[in-house]
Formats: sequence, C-alpha cells, structure tokens
Amino acid sequence: MKQKNVIIITGCSGSGKSTALSTFEDAGFYSIDNMPIRHVQDFLIQSVEVPQQLAGWAFVMDLRDSLFLSGYRELCRNLTKSGFQVAILFLDTNEPVLIQRYSQTRRRHPLGEGGSLVTAIRKEKKLLHHLSQNAHHVIDTTHFSVHELKFAVLNIAQKYTAISGMSVNVVSFGFKHGTPPDADMIVDVRFLPNPYFVPDLRSLSGETTEVQAFVLNDPETDIFLSKYLDLLDYLIPRYEKEGKAYLTIAVGCTGGMHRSVVIAQKVYHHIRHYRHPVRLIHRDIVSG
Repeated sequence: MKQKNVIIITGCSGSGKSTALSTFEDAGFYSIDNMPIRHVQDFLIQSVEVPQQLAGWAFVMDLRDSLFLSGYRELCRNLTKSGFQVAILFLDTNEPVLIQRYSQTRRRHPLGEGGSLVTAIRKEKKLLHHLSQNAHHVIDTTHFSVHELKFAVLNIAQKYTAISGMSVNVVSFGFKHGTPPDADMIVDVRFLPNPYFVPDLRSLSGETTEVQAFVLNDPETDIFLSKYLDLLDYLIPRYEKEGKAYLTIAVGCTGGMHRSVVIAQKVYHHIRHYRHPVRLIHRDIVSG
C-alpha cells in the first residue's frame, strides 16, 4: 500500500511558508493554503485513494485559523491512527528580518490588529514556541534567499516523495555566498574564463545565450565537461545502488551568476537524458 504523507507547514508569519508550499507542490504534493483545521481530516479521508503520481498532501496552517494551536495535536493523532504519516515543518525567522520583510511587502501581520508590528511578532513567536519545539523539521530562514529556502525545503520534501529511484538536485552557487550545506558533491569551476570581466556580459546571467556562448566556446570548458560528465555517469548509478534517496550536485563559481549557472545547466540536461527526476536550482542568480 502506498504511503500517505501529510506535511503541515507552519511557523512565523513572513518566514517563507508560501515558498515552502510551492516547493512541496513542485515535489509532487497536493498543496493547500489556510484550510481550516476542522476540515482537514474529512478532506483527507475523502481523498484517501492516493494517485500513483501524488507524493502526499502539504498544508500551510498557522494562526490565521484561531483553532489551529488548540487543535493540531489532536489532528496529528487522528490522522496517524487513520494511517497517514504526518510531519510538521516549522519555519522561523529572527525579529529584525521579519520587520524588514513586512516593511518591504507592506502586508498586515495576522496578529497586528490595533497594535504595533513588533508586538504582533513577539506575541506570535511566544504562541508558537511549543509548536516549534515539537516540529519534525525546523528551518531558520533568517539568512536564506528564496532560492536557498527552496533548496532546503526540497531536500525535506524528497524524504517523503513517493517517486521511486534516487532524485538528483543540480544547484549552481557562488562561493562568496557560502557552499550549499546539503551538497553531496561540489565542483569548483572558477578556473573557467569569467564573463564578469567582459563589460557587456557582467550584468547578464548564465541563463542568457551570450554568457553561455562565452563559457561554452572556450576549449577548456569542452574538455572539463567531457571529463566531469563521464565521472557523473560512473558515480550516479553507484550512489543509487547504495540506497541513496537523493543526491545534490553543486557547481560553484565566484558569485554564482555566470559560470556555475552555465555548467549546472549542462549537467542538468545531461542527467535528464537518462534518469528522472532531476531538478535544477540556481541559488545565487541576481535578477536584473
């Protein structure tokens, strides 16, 4: 019988729950935002026949529903008794960053009626403290970009995915922003010619044809790709044979904008030809 996964995404308002939900959707989950807690069990029972392609259900649930805090424990117990595997993902962010995010979006805090933003944030953190201590997964998004958050959530989602075989993530990044914490393999492509030093290319990303041509037309790139892709062809089946559920291949350059993006795309398309699923994440691209 196929495993019935239910992920409850919760945490501080402004911590990235919508991004997490869309990432679970990309990973094959049926995703729902703000369904009242009193309806969740009935909904799942009626949807109990899990389609083969569905990894499970992901719900964003938080203090917008006044019954959430008092009811989530009972919901988890009842769902577990009914044969569902339930996990709670809690997203947290520090106070200064939450204030900054609300200032940028100008959205109203759910607990901000008649009070200051700081008071609302502190009240919410206090109310959610016990929940954060009992969550199965906790992500602090304080210093995460959107790409980094998607990367972290995807690695959690893949623990529950029903897709058979090993999943592969290919992620481009910039060393000056730090290496991806969950990378299994890291390759440094800073030896390749750098488009940053070409004035017409500096502001463009590795997703553009101009930067791709600059990087790929260099003979060193062709030699490197031939050897590196051969290495991956050798290693990937052996990682899978060892029972690895997912593999993250990270490609790094200085800023994560040019060379790593181009090479990561080549790696992604190469792997895509003979295996599924594989996902491409450009962690540090800066949009113009």
